[in-house]
This record gives sequence, structure tokens and C-alpha cells, in this order.
Amino acid sequence: MSHPSQFSLLTQKRFAPFFWTQFLGAFNDNLFKTALLVSLTYDALSWTTMSPSLITNLIPGLFILPYVLFSATAGQIAEKVEKARLSRYVKMLEIAIMAIAGIGWMTHTLWLLIAAVVGMGIHSTLFGPVKYAYLPQNLKTEELVGGNGMIEMGTFVGILIGQILGDVLVMQQQWGLELVAAGTLFSALLGLFASYRIPLSPAPRPDLKISANFVAESFRNIAFSSKNRTVFLSMLGNSWFWFYGAVVLSQFPVFSKDYLHGDHNVFVLLLIVFSIGVGAGSLLCEKLSGGKVEIGLVPFGSIGLTVFGIDLYFACLGYTNTATVGMAGLLAQTGALRILADITLIGVFGGLFIVPLFALIQTRCDPAHISRTIAGMNILNALFMVVSAGMAVALLGYGFTIPQLFLITACLNALVAIYIFSLVPEFLVRFMAWLLIHTIHRVVTVDGQRIPDEGPAVLVCNHVSYVDALVIGAASPRPIRFVMDYRIFKTPLLGWLFRSAKAIPIASAKEDPWIMEKAYVDIARALHEGELVCIFPEGRLTSTGELNEFRGGVAKIVERSKVPVIPMALRGLWGSLLTRDKANLFERSLSRGWRSRLALAVGQPVAPHQATPEYLQEQVLALRGDWK
Repeated sequence: MSHPSQFSLLTQKRFAPFFWTQFLGAFNDNLFKTALLVSLTYDALSWTTMSPSLITNLIPGLFILPYVLFSATAGQIAEKVEKARLSRYVKMLEIAIMAIAGIGWMTHTLWLLIAAVVGMGIHSTLFGPVKYAYLPQNLKTEELVGGNGMIEMGTFVGILIGQILGDVLVMQQQWGLELVAAGTLFSALLGLFASYRIPLSPAPRPDLKISANFVAESFRNIAFSSKNRTVFLSMLGNSWFWFYGAVVLSQFPVFSKDYLHGDHNVFVLLLIVFSIGVGAGSLLCEKLSGGKVEIGLVPFGSIGLTVFGIDLYFACLGYTNTATVGMAGLLAQTGALRILADITLIGVFGGLFIVPLFALIQTRCDPAHISRTIAGMNILNALFMVVSAGMAVALLGYGFTIPQLFLITACLNALVAIYIFSLVPEFLVRFMAWLLIHTIHRVVTVDGQRIPDEGPAVLVCNHVSYVDALVIGAASPRPIRFVMDYRIFKTPLLGWLFRSAKAIPIASAKEDPWIMEKAYVDIARALHEGELVCIFPEGRLTSTGELNEFRGGVAKIVERSKVPVIPMALRGLWGSLLTRDKANLFERSLSRGWRSRLALAVGQPVAPHQATPEYLQEQVLALRGDWK
């Protein structure tokens, strides 16, 4: 099915005002911080005796500190207060902070500007849980990936423009400080104006009592999220991206100056290509995911982060320029384009990595706890960024070079990915399914919205190939428990994957009555817990392309659980290399060509009392039509 472009959300009141509110917040944060950092670096602020290097390292730490201390409290507030109203309060706070900063700029009072840095950290801490809890409350499930992609793109574009404009404004000889003071205050006012257009978003827990002990609440938040392993590991994966990004971005100033021998414009160029990459990757998620939460993109993104992080190290070895160059001069140097391409692609694959993780967290966590879950993730993000700074300082102190630091981080990314994906194989299964339907075949899902987003159901489908489960799983908006032959379930090497994916092994009564009865018990338990269960009622792969007779097991399942049955039919897989077409397998496969078209057609739900094997076979046959 075709879906409206994610950009169409910018024309809708339920999304556009919130998008511009968060965009202006990210823009203003970075306009202010960059102006202050550039001023201190170039000694434009001459009223302090403190070392500029000390202050420039202190400012990011002070900005992150509120995330560690107050994220848990911010999550509680976001659960208790209606989100549009809370957004307006946060924007009013931003105006007050920028007014204080304006006084600091005009009077050259550094402590007021440092206080404003902490204030903007508090502002971002309060808005963070609102930022991602708002989306699942106001967007459809199929819009979440596109919406998250737009938010991530907007955030990084806001960061980019804010950093560039902060640098440009503050370096104006006569009116630089005044321009920054006016610009940040005006941006805060625009953010408040946009926030008044945000539609009503009721608080999920208006009766929630806010804990005064923010330390204990922080531990409770993280402990609660850790009960859902998939959500918690997704939170850790998200925090790992911020670790990776913090290592790379924090090295750009020295990397551009000492390794690329560039002026300040070269540093800006590195920020531009990285931000463009993240924005492009975030937007690509909507196209590559087909309008659903596609966590198969997460391993794809992780592979890119490792590959291009490693290549960035080797690209640096090939850069030999020693003369000072500007932006144009850098582009003319041997090896420079490869370095810029690697940084851009790290950003692209970072976007592919992080956006599905956000969408997964939003759809899998407890809806009444989503703001506090996001708050817990912000705590982890801050801690990971602090650890990344410590690692960078330690390694550079031991004599490692910045390119070597990039290499180490890329290799660590591979180890972290292997660890997370081994604990939650669903990521790898979805990645394999995503590769299948985007490389070997072109898969079309017909009426895929009939697969329910929530609640139990039994899915029945014709059994054509060895990859049927991958195709069906890729089309589903949520995990499916597949019932499979116990002998395949015990296959060496693949057995751990089937067990981790919670597949249900089954045998015939003749082969092993105990396994059969246990399978029915496991199926009933899964349906009772609201899960989707998929079975292939034929009991074996077709050897002719035609449907085999449906066996009676499906009737027994439905009789026990009284849940709806969703008939489905695979079209176009017969004759591929992964079927049992022994007669003319290669001839048929070659005639189909690369990227052959196949479809999964989903029928109307069948009530339990109608779900006889004969009736379900008729429905599947009708859905399949003349296809094989």
C-alpha cells in the first residue's frame, strides 16, 4: 500500500507546530552555546582570568549535568501535565533564560552566561520526554517512523544552522554580542508562538505524584524499563549512538585544525556534512521501512557505522597535506573527498540506526510510562556521553591519535552490535527479512493493515518456500510466534535463533505426542498473552505449487483460544531457488530474473466459529488467485 510522504506531516496541525517548536529549541541551544564557545576560544570575552580551554570543556559538561540529575523528574512531569501546556511552560522558561543571557552578553558577566548554559540544559531536559512521548500520542503507528525521521532531521538541521549562525553572528566586529543576544531571545519568542499551536495532548497520568527524590526516581525509571528487555536494549543502543557521535563530533575542532590543517571554515564543513548525513539517513528510514516500524534497519545502520568509521581511519592515512587550507582548498586536496564521504555516511547510517530504535521504544513500552522511559533514556544518553569524553581523554592522553580514536570507536561499535543483536535476535531476523524483500525479491503487501496492531490472532498461510516466515514477519507491524516443524527447530546453528525468536516447535501425534501437546499449550499461552501466532496448516512445503489439504490443528487451536483467524496467501514465490520445485527449479528461477515480484495478500479476519480447515483453505486459495 502507498503511504503519504512524511513531509505531508508538516502541513498538519497535529505535527507541524510541535516540529517547529522542537526545531527552534535545538536551533537556539546551539546558537547560544556556539556563540559562547567561539567567543571564549577567540578571547572576545576578556573579563575572565580562567583558561579558555577549561571553560570550553566545562560548558558542555554543565549543559549535560541537568540530564543526569533531573531527567527522571522531567519524565514524571511529562506524564502528569498536558503536553501542549507543558511545551508552552518550557518555552516561557527559555525566554527567561535568554533574557538572563542577554544581560550577560551586554554586561560581559560570564557567570550569568554560565548560568544560562545550565538553564538551557534544564530546558532541554524538561522538553526531552515531551519530544518523543508526543509522537505516538498524535501519530498513527504507520506514521511513527516518518515522524521520528522528521524530528531527527529537524533536530540536526537546527543544530547545524544554530552552530553556523552562532559562529557568524558573534564574530561580527561591532555588533556581534548584541546580535547573539537579540537572535536568541527572538528565537525563543518564535518557539513560544509555535507552541501555542500545538493541539491538546492529554496527560496519561494526571494523578501521578511527583517524587522529590530525583536520585531514587532515576534508578526506579531505569529499573522499570529494564523489565522489558527489548525496550531496554533499544535504549542502550540509542545511548550507544550518542556515545559514538560524541566521540566523533568532539574531535572535529582539533581534527580539522591539526590533521586536515584547515581554518575555522573546515571545522564548519565537517559539521555540515555530518548533519546532512544524519538528516538524510533519518528521512531515508521512511522510504526503506515501507511506512512501518522496521527494526531490520538497525543492524544495517550499525554495519555502516562500523564500516565507514574504519574507512575514515584509513582515509586519514592517505591525507598528506600540511599547508593551511580553507574550505575550498580542502576540497582540492588528495584524500579529502574520501574523508568527507566517510563522515557523511557515518551520519547517514547513524540516522538509519537511531530512528527505528526511537520508534521501537515508543511502540513497545508501556504507554502510561513512555515519558518516564524517554527520561530514563536521556539519563543513559548523558552518562554514555560522559564516558565517551573520559575514554577520548584517556586514549589521547596515552598517545593515541584522533584517527586511531575513530578506528577504536568503530570497532567497539561492532562489538556492541554483536552483543545487543545476540540478546535480541529479532533485530537480525528482521534485517534478514528486510534484505530478502529489498534485494532478491520485490515484495508487495496487499491489505497489510488487516494484521492487527494489538491483540491476539492466528495467522494462517500457504507454505511455498523456506523463507515464508521471513516474508510474513517483514510484513507484520509486530513480532509473530511461528509454529514450525520440531526437526527444523533443532537445526544446528539456527536453533538458537529459532529459540530466541520464540518459535514454537511441533510434531505430529505419531512422531511425538508430547511435543505436539506442548506446542498446543504454548500456542494457547501466547494467544492468551495477546501475541500473534502463525501456522502453515498444510503441515509441509508444497512440491507442486498447489495448496495441500489443510490439517485439523488450526481448528483445535481456535477452539481452545477463541481468537480471530487471519487468512493470508503468498503469491509468486513458487519456482524460486528456495522452493521444492525439483523438476525445473533452475529453469524457472532463471526465467523469473533478479528482483522478481511477489506478494503477500491478507484477508479479512475470520470469526472463531467459522474457522474450519476447509473454510480457511478456501479463503487462502481465493487470496492466492492464479498466482503460485
